[in-house]
Amino acid sequence: MLFMVIERFKDGDPRPIGARFREKGRMLPDGVAYHASWVDREGMRCFQVMEAADAESLEGWMGCWKDLVDFEVVPVLNSAEFWSAFGI
Repeated sequence: MLFMVIERFKDGDPRPIGARFREKGRMLPDGVAYHASWVDREGMRCFQVMEAADAESLEGWMGCWKDLVDFEVVPVLNSAEFWSAFGI
């Protein structure tokens, strides 16, 4: 499954997140794959596409960051998968 993970940086400060990432990397558990990410211009949020068997599989990864980030996890389909359900 694909997930759009919206991270909101606590205190609006991305620097602690960047420092931890440089030190420890992404810290993904087995079975979770990172696809891509974007950060808004203000540096307040990061949008990541992640792949995992289910949303619960992301818990270990989010646990490594929850002191710095508030998470919203949205299951998504790519456009082709979505529209094929309509026969388009």
